[in-house]
Amino acid sequence: MAEKKEAKAAKKEKAAKPYQKKRHCPKCGPGVNLAAHKNRLSCGKCGYYEKK
Repeated sequence: MAEKKEAKAAKKEKAAKPYQKKRHCPKCGPGVNLAAHKNRLSCGKCGYYEKK
């Protein structure tokens, strides 16, 4: 039983992704993050976008 718990804990550790700092929208301010798409960064609130 203890082996299963250890395996689950190891799996959770491995699955965790490192924190990525997101960019904020220059129009809306620091409370709104830009969504990262394949070829652009966009704001869902005001429609602002930047090409990568």
